[in-house]
Amino acid sequence: MRNRVIAVLLGIVLAATSSGVTSPASAHETSVVRHTSLGLVRGVDQSRSTGTLAWLGVPYAEPPVERLRWRAPVTHRPWRGVRDARRFGDGCIQEGRLFSPSPSGPHYGLDIRDGLKKPVGSEDCLTLNVFRPATSRKNLPVIVFVHGGSNMVGYAADPMYDGRALARKADAVVVTVNYRLGVFGWLDLPGPENRGPADDSGNDSGNFGTLDQVEALRFVHHNAHAFGGDPSNVTVMGESAGAVNVWALMVSPLSKGLMDKAIPLSGGLSFATPASARAYAEKFVDEAAGRASDRGEAVRRLRSMPADALIRAQVRLGAEVGDPPRVIADGSVLPTDHHAAIASGRYRDIPVLAGNTLEEGKLFGSVIGAYRPTDHQRFTWQYRFDPDRPSRWEADDFIVDRYLPVDGPGGWNEEAGRLTDAVFTGIALDSMNSLKAAGNDRLFHYRFGWNQEPAPFGEVYGAVHAMDLPFLFHTFDEGFFAFAFSRRNEPGRLQLSDMMIASVRAFVRTGSPQHSGLGARWSQWPHTMDLDAEDGRATARPGLFGG
Repeated sequence: MRNRVIAVLLGIVLAATSSGVTSPASAHETSVVRHTSLGLVRGVDQSRSTGTLAWLGVPYAEPPVERLRWRAPVTHRPWRGVRDARRFGDGCIQEGRLFSPSPSGPHYGLDIRDGLKKPVGSEDCLTLNVFRPATSRKNLPVIVFVHGGSNMVGYAADPMYDGRALARKADAVVVTVNYRLGVFGWLDLPGPENRGPADDSGNDSGNFGTLDQVEALRFVHHNAHAFGGDPSNVTVMGESAGAVNVWALMVSPLSKGLMDKAIPLSGGLSFATPASARAYAEKFVDEAAGRASDRGEAVRRLRSMPADALIRAQVRLGAEVGDPPRVIADGSVLPTDHHAAIASGRYRDIPVLAGNTLEEGKLFGSVIGAYRPTDHQRFTWQYRFDPDRPSRWEADDFIVDRYLPVDGPGGWNEEAGRLTDAVFTGIALDSMNSLKAAGNDRLFHYRFGWNQEPAPFGEVYGAVHAMDLPFLFHTFDEGFFAFAFSRRNEPGRLQLSDMMIASVRAFVRTGSPQHSGLGARWSQWPHTMDLDAEDGRATARPGLFGG
């Protein structure tokens, strides 16, 4: 018996030498060790400081590298011993933009500006993060968050998506997910070996980022109980491109049994055609691998190239033809006609809480040449801005003369409003009305109007695209929008944040965002709830979308 015990202990020690895997170091740490379908993971106990537990950088699929590049995700192989889950995993390889990770790792910092237009992140990136209250409660609702970033950029470790406060305040398990982006996430490669008949793997579809999200949901389904969550009550939440992805998952046959409610924010049903995806892929092969009569050989060359070289090719081609098409209506992972799929009942008929910000378009001034500073300069100014000190800047330091004064005819407010309507209003109407026409009677919507940023940002950004996220996650201390949050506007915004999280808490339990703290009745679509706050008080007022 003694020899058997020694052998078991020796086996644990040897197993702990594998990459990313350790053995328990103390009795205290075992309180955050959980048994998943892939193996044991040790997380972070912040019960004293934040009232939460967290497991970070948990792999849900094998690294999509070498032979697995441009292939459907493969479930991660089980590991022996206890895997360290106390640090975020790398963001997926991408072209550096304002919402990308730092070149030095999956964190937010001033050096994000130094990665602009350059490759950042890693191809080995298919990980997720789990947050829950530091309680013994079980069968909690699960919220899976899919980050935005045009399906080109973004990372689950962005401090704006820190799930600790949301988990505690909503009394839920919160999961944030990394998935492949840009040409790594959506690329319909040419050649017969890449365009075979549709099969269950999805390898022929080009929707690798979508397939990553499905694989992450499968991990959640298998392991929700391990973290105290209820696998039969999973809400998928996403913003911007993340919302586009949530809507895509609602019509994908692969998500059956994996999602029970949806919170898509500032996005809708918007798929690329197979023709546009294939046309881009042909151009990308030529740009990255060089023109070749043998397309199969060119694709094989692409599979062996360094990931950084492929991102640089994407950047070069982007200057000519734009970003690659994403979320492809391939007919297998996603329907060729989402309207027809919904009308015929081939979608997830689940409660939906959608949302938009009132001035979405003000984040996209670059599209119409409205911003005066470069992205590098704008990021630097905002990062260093102290919201509690009077600013020397005015709106004309950020907005070009053509759109000044901001409230004049043809000014910034008016032009940004056109962007809001062109990009966001129509897609929200189309998506929600499609569900309503199909008979879904559990549709809710909010309109976020908070614009109390210190000058000049109230005019430059206002209730801009993604500004609702720090309120939903209660993440005001760090991140892209930290310049907006002052001591002066703190009472009202904290009250608004609590009001919004209370609606999420109610929705993930009941399918309705109604709660007593609103002080108003939240009617179903096409009605909306206008959520706003002055410096000292939050308000919720019923309205009509588009009215």
